[in-house]
Amino acid sequence: MKRQLNFLCNNRIQMKKLKILLWCCCFLLSQGLMAQIEGEVIKPYKANFLLTNAKIYTVTNGILEDHDLLIEEGLIKAIGKDIPHQNHSVIDCSGKSLYPGFIDSGTSLGIVEINSLTETQDYMELGKFTPQMQALTVVNPNGVAIPVTRVSGVTTVLTQPRGGYFPGTAALINLNGYTPAQMFGGFKGLIMNFPSATRSGSNDNRSLEDLEKAATKTLEEINALWEKAATYLAIKSKGGDMDYYPEMEQLSRVLNKELPLLIEVNAAKDIVSALEWIKEKDVKVVLTGVAEGWKVADKIAAADVPVITGPILALPTRDSDNYDAPYNNPALLQKAGVKVALRTMEAENVRNLPFNAGFAAAYGMGTTEALKAITINPAEIFGVSDKIGSLEEGKKATLFIADGDPFEPKTQIQQVFINGYRIPMTNRHIRLYQEFLDREMQP
Repeated sequence: MKRQLNFLCNNRIQMKKLKILLWCCCFLLSQGLMAQIEGEVIKPYKANFLLTNAKIYTVTNGILEDHDLLIEEGLIKAIGKDIPHQNHSVIDCSGKSLYPGFIDSGTSLGIVEINSLTETQDYMELGKFTPQMQALTVVNPNGVAIPVTRVSGVTTVLTQPRGGYFPGTAALINLNGYTPAQMFGGFKGLIMNFPSATRSGSNDNRSLEDLEKAATKTLEEINALWEKAATYLAIKSKGGDMDYYPEMEQLSRVLNKELPLLIEVNAAKDIVSALEWIKEKDVKVVLTGVAEGWKVADKIAAADVPVITGPILALPTRDSDNYDAPYNNPALLQKAGVKVALRTMEAENVRNLPFNAGFAAAYGMGTTEALKAITINPAEIFGVSDKIGSLEEGKKATLFIADGDPFEPKTQIQQVFINGYRIPMTNRHIRLYQEFLDREMQP
């Protein structure tokens, strides 16, 4: 009897808890619906939108004054004047500008939460040769820095591993989604750190001879791995039985041009060496970093290799260089004929991409080319220019509304869309600001 009473009592308690939970859910749902009705976006949602009376920076087709942009099923359906619509959410953009979402071509976003805490870092595996390491699989869609980044107009980033000769495979991600697969932006590339014959820092006291020897030895090891991958691919292509060898499997995908090779190299001397090494390899290549590219820009242009450079907001690589060498680097590369994309190499501060581009614009690149360097240029380098990188009919509706020049700190980003999803314009920083804006206690 006592056991039955306990059972009934526990059941009543559980039912009561369930009722309270259901009531809370209904309340939150109603509040969410009310918030959405009143214009406040509480979570990303997809609908059909008409953005009217906007100044549209298409990037590829000039600037369109006082035009409308129609979003349907996640795509840019039409761009024009007085576009007819039915059952669309209309957003008046009078006095505002539309830009394609910005692309940061090198970050640790999603795989590092806090740079100063190793427990939150997931960008490096043990060993010098881990090409099979996939950055996409470790992306945290709920990373706090993701909403911080996207409300600044940065909608797409390349997130990449670090360390070793071949540290892993980078992935392009869109900053909206509940799983890494939902966020995947359609590009992957294998990272390679080219051996450097220059000092690694002020505490590096090795002689030039020792530096050359170390670089030569490292390159020999890389070439040995390359030859091994070539053998692996040759045996596999002839139908030979192969043991499970994920490292060689991934590297062989570069050899057969299935994956591009992103070669990290910065010193001018090393860039020249990397270009010579590339001549012997029939693979798709992108140079990344390229901090001293301005010194050998003509050689890079002659090799017809695209470049991802940055951060722009950085110190010169050598004490003898001018303070503005990093600011001038993108312009000098671009004027030499190199296709240039920009990156921040940040985790928490990817939001500063527009200001990196702003410095590049101010120091010789110009606003038009700097805008291309964070929109259509990276889209073309990553092979996704049919989807993002400019505002054109048929492309993904990945864009933002701004009240001014997004390279200017005073400009406010009013609304962001990623693949047609209207994004909440809030993040932890904004909520903390709002929380402590008024600290007066109510009587």
